[in-house]
Amino acid sequence: MAKKIFLLLVLLVYPVLLFSNDYSRKIYLWRNFKGMETQIRDTVLYYCPAPQSSEQKKMLPSVIICPGGSYHHLGMPHEGFATARWFNSIGMNAFVLRYRVAYNCHHYPAQLEDIQMAIAYIREHAQEFAADKNKLGAIGFSAGGHLVTMAGEFASRNELKKLGIETSESLRPDFVIPVYPVVSMQDDIGHKWSRKSLLGHQYSAPNADKGFSLFNIWGHVYSQKLKDEFSMELNVPDDMPPVFIIACRDDPVVIYENSVRLDKALSDKNIEHLFVTYDEGGHGFGMKENSSIMKKTHWNDNDLLPWLKKTGIISE
Repeated sequence: MAKKIFLLLVLLVYPVLLFSNDYSRKIYLWRNFKGMETQIRDTVLYYCPAPQSSEQKKMLPSVIICPGGSYHHLGMPHEGFATARWFNSIGMNAFVLRYRVAYNCHHYPAQLEDIQMAIAYIREHAQEFAADKNKLGAIGFSAGGHLVTMAGEFASRNELKKLGIETSESLRPDFVIPVYPVVSMQDDIGHKWSRKSLLGHQYSAPNADKGFSLFNIWGHVYSQKLKDEFSMELNVPDDMPPVFIIACRDDPVVIYENSVRLDKALSDKNIEHLFVTYDEGGHGFGMKENSSIMKKTHWNDNDLLPWLKKTGIISE
């Protein structure tokens, strides 16, 4: 009994000790919204401000960080808070978003609602966060890369309005950074776990073809229409914000072709973007300081930082 109590205390206390120095404020985005009472603790925005003098406080560029995890769970330490530390080090505010995932029985549009709510909330409270509302972007890893790309592509698809939430702020991020991203929902290259977690059961999925089939007893065979709708390479709008993509050819989890197709789609639309690729590096490295690809390439310092400067997101 004592051992069980000890283990329970470790599980409760360890996350607090692990992340307590990584953020200054924890924001429950759905608090006080009618109809969202059961969602409050599943969606959390962690505010990680860049250090600056209170006497000379500036409005800083900011980024929303969406960890990956196949839309099923979230890699908060290496893709969330490690990323926030790096952005803070270059003078940017960071907001780590714990968005709703399939582990807690959430499917689309919950994830898009969460990131749109985060964008609106930060812009509405820009003074409080010392955030430049015109330099607010999003970085996402793996399935989080799909989410931030979706935020850029579906910015005009106002999911907040459908919930009765009105905002005068734009829901479009000013830049998008998909890292080893899930992009496609097509059968040939799509990451099927992410697809299943995002879209849920076929018979409850948005725009799904209804009907029972003995060959689809688990309900995870989707219509071509649905797969096309959530394949980011097929939905790039003319007003897509600037995009930075990074992926490795040896990625054993999300097929590298995902990024290739997104790069081509952006090029076809003449969208400002940069596609950085490495032969080796795998998947899931995030911005973990001791990962092999970080030690070899320092891709954040050598690739991402110059791009942030070139696009005017941060000053030279």
